[in-house]
Amino acid sequence: MESTESTASRMVRDTRGILGMKDQVSHLIGARDLLWAWTGRIIRARYQQSVLGGLWMIVQPLAVVALFSVIFTLFVPVDTGDMPYPVFSYAAMVPWLLFASSLGDMTESVVGNMNLITKIYFPREILPLSAMLARLVDYFVAFGLLAVLMLLFRVPIFLLGWLFLPIILAIQLTLIVGLGLALSAANVFYRDVRSLLTLGIQLWFYASPIIYPVSMVPERLRPYYYLNPMAGILEAYRAVILNGTLPDSSIFLSAVVAVLVFAFGYWFFRRVEFQFADIV
Repeated sequence: MESTESTASRMVRDTRGILGMKDQVSHLIGARDLLWAWTGRIIRARYQQSVLGGLWMIVQPLAVVALFSVIFTLFVPVDTGDMPYPVFSYAAMVPWLLFASSLGDMTESVVGNMNLITKIYFPREILPLSAMLARLVDYFVAFGLLAVLMLLFRVPIFLLGWLFLPIILAIQLTLIVGLGLALSAANVFYRDVRSLLTLGIQLWFYASPIIYPVSMVPERLRPYYYLNPMAGILEAYRAVILNGTLPDSSIFLSAVVAVLVFAFGYWFFRRVEFQFADIV
């Protein structure tokens, strides 16, 4: 009799071979109930034994922004024009935390559920996708606080600008899914991927316009600077939310990079997922 692992591995391999892209998407949509259920499970597990519970969704970005506000207004002043520094940094910190925390959770999502993978078959993409969706809930809650901060600091709220947020978020999620799928698959084979990601996120943070404006980047270096897709994405958030203007052309470059990353990440995940059940 075949072992459970061999059976699961064969089923994934067969499915990968016979399903086209359209069928793969349909297969994933058909498992949406499992996706929502697993997302809810992650959220409940994260806060069920926490004293502050869901308040951690806003405590983390607020604490980080408060610290940076003290440093970059009192000790190392950063010129943000007429925009109060707490609002300036918080508008970028929330989408950045969505990016960083999603990648961390997605990277561990497959390895952390190997016992499930070796027992039953389901679309493996559900594991990293549900990890991202759970962080998306944090993002919406924390973003709601931005409106409160803008009112406290008397920053005008441009409601029409907020209508562009779904487009910017879609570009960001495309980037996150592509990176997350690739990292979650790579982490199955090389467990130091998590450590490399931690280092990479730290470097990426300072290479993105979160605690400083893009105007501080030398103009001759900006074409290279915007190769970082998060630079254009974060600048787009600030443009539509704080300035009430359309994003500049850098968002188009970010969109192109995000689509390319997504295509590679999804291809790589599908290319190696049939091996997951054989690696414990």
